[in-house]
Amino acid sequence: MPPAPRDLIAGLEKGLQVIEIFDQQSGRLSIADVAARTGLTRAAARRYLITLTHLGYMRHENKLFSLTPMVLRLAQSYLHSARLPRLAQPLLYRLAYVLGEAASVGVLDQDELVCVAAVSAGQLVSATLQPGTRVPAWCTANGRMLLASLAPRELDAFLARVRPEPITEYSIVDTALLAQEIACARSHGYALVNQELELGLRTMSVPLKNFRGEVVAAMNISVHASRMSLEQMVERCLPALIKAQVELNALM
Repeated sequence: MPPAPRDLIAGLEKGLQVIEIFDQQSGRLSIADVAARTGLTRAAARRYLITLTHLGYMRHENKLFSLTPMVLRLAQSYLHSARLPRLAQPLLYRLAYVLGEAASVGVLDQDELVCVAAVSAGQLVSATLQPGTRVPAWCTANGRMLLASLAPRELDAFLARVRPEPITEYSIVDTALLAQEIACARSHGYALVNQELELGLRTMSVPLKNFRGEVVAAMNISVHASRMSLEQMVERCLPALIKAQVELNALM
């Protein structure tokens, strides 16, 4: 049940919205840019930007605003306080170094997958495998595993609004085929994705459940396509992935 409007602080909501519009493609924005992207008036956008600059979250140069490293404190507060990253990290280390590959844990945030813990085991597989990284859920193994855990109505709503684009030549952009892949992940208990997010990146994922049996996250192994086929991933990686899954589920 959503809170009553009188209980919400609109200024905080809009301030966070201003921070969120800055990304890799929009690292430096003017007052007019921020107003257009947030729906704020130019006067309101200016006040929010000046306030965030005063607090240290923004810098201002040549009429353009950009985020400062201080914004990372917001992410660090989650990583240092949430149980999931703290519980997952030791098991990820063991999993990654036993297999000699990269491992990560991610959660679903609306239609995106957010990495909350990761270990590379010396193998630089992908720049997306680091805490805080956001990627589309539909083209990732962790994302599909989490989508497979949604209630039918929620999944139908997701499939109705998602607009998959061909990120690579392997990306599944047909929503009917995507729905089949998600159904297969639910049926098998693991998801396999072949180079749909990045060329050369293959990933396998299993769901993570809390003590109530609810899926709250997903854990994956990522390998370079030149080192391992999908069949080899199932044979070599899945048993270790399931072992780590059982151990982590018992802690949650």
